[in-house]
Amino acid sequence: MFKKILIANRGEIALRIIRACRELGVKAVAVHSTIDANSLHVRYADESICIGPPDSGLSYRNIPAILSAAEITDSEAIHPGYGFLAENANFAEMCETAGIKFIGPSPENIRLMGDKAKAKETMIKAGVPVVPGSDGPVSAEEDVLKIAQGIGYPVIIKASAGGGGRGMRVVHSAGSLVNSFLMCQSEAASAFGNPEVYIEKFVTDPRHVEVQVMADERGNVVHLGERDCSVQRRHQKLVEEAPSPAITPRMRKKMGEVAVAAAKSVGYKNAGTIEFIVSGDKFYFMEMNTRIQVEHPVTEMVTGIDLVKEQIKVAAGLPLGFTQDDIHIVGHSFECRINAEDPVKFTPCPGKITSYNVPGGPGVRVDTAVYGGYTVPPTYDSLIAKLIVYGKDRDEAIARMSRALDEYVVEGIKTTIPLQQRIFQDPVFKSGNYTTAYLENFNPK
Repeated sequence: MFKKILIANRGEIALRIIRACRELGVKAVAVHSTIDANSLHVRYADESICIGPPDSGLSYRNIPAILSAAEITDSEAIHPGYGFLAENANFAEMCETAGIKFIGPSPENIRLMGDKAKAKETMIKAGVPVVPGSDGPVSAEEDVLKIAQGIGYPVIIKASAGGGGRGMRVVHSAGSLVNSFLMCQSEAASAFGNPEVYIEKFVTDPRHVEVQVMADERGNVVHLGERDCSVQRRHQKLVEEAPSPAITPRMRKKMGEVAVAAAKSVGYKNAGTIEFIVSGDKFYFMEMNTRIQVEHPVTEMVTGIDLVKEQIKVAAGLPLGFTQDDIHIVGHSFECRINAEDPVKFTPCPGKITSYNVPGGPGVRVDTAVYGGYTVPPTYDSLIAKLIVYGKDRDEAIARMSRALDEYVVEGIKTTIPLQQRIFQDPVFKSGNYTTAYLENFNPK
């Protein structure tokens, strides 16, 4: 086992990893920008080191500064969390070159699965069901028109290196296809430094369901069930749950087997998530996230497995501490992403938190790094906390989340809590019969 791990991240995920390190008897090193000097992840770490100014490009994305921090503190491994450098293959490769273990998949895994077009090609070869569309990137206007005509409208154009809803356009007719194609190329080049795009059939009103996989460095791969992430706005998730109310036991088994086969086909190591589009009883590969997910706690709640500790163990060369037969989905869990945003306009709302009280009681967990008097900076992602609940079934979990949201007090800034309170009182959401279009049709007022 490692003696010391540097955490190349901030906020709640950095604190989450610190807690896992503590339970494993591993010392944790925090890095921080100047604006984060008083953050909880800095306070709770065994050591901390400033790596630059608030701009993430000069701090949390500054590879030389992070590697220097690891060398100065004699850290044996780096955990990237999610976001920032978590899916940066060059960073993973530079860690290897420096003799520092990257707690995540190999650089080759990250490169392959990070390129959505190549990932799709790989999944087709592995026999994984994919949405009809181009077999790889498309660069010519005439090819785009021909493919769209063949699969039928509506279609969706996506950036090969995309994420977070950027470099993506839904097209309903041939008249607007070429212009949308060119706009996607331009946006992809600007946002990701890669203009490649691909095209797929747009599945109307699907569900977004993902399967958690974990693989050790000895070839063992298991899945830990699915999470439903269909409550989202502009491809940004707001509420997640496990298991999905739309997935039958038979379908769960099949999706899990497909996810494991997909991971094995690329020799995957560590934690990863296979994301699927689900329509009725059919599911199609969408992409693979080569990192720990924001919503990993709901899987932990229904399986009883600490995914972050498992990441660290397998990175240290230990075998998985369980087999597929050991994994059982018990009960139900929800997660609400508490964002510092206007709950109606969704505009960011940084500022000082003047009063703060987290909910508690049976089955309630709060992953956060904020506190009363903390100033939410305008520099980073608006996520300030994750409220997670567990219940013996979905109804109890809904009631528990409603109660917990009512108890949650954040004053001084606006948050998404009022919207999430209304969601958990909504009959459509309570029924479990919702899709990714749910928030578009939901009146938040």
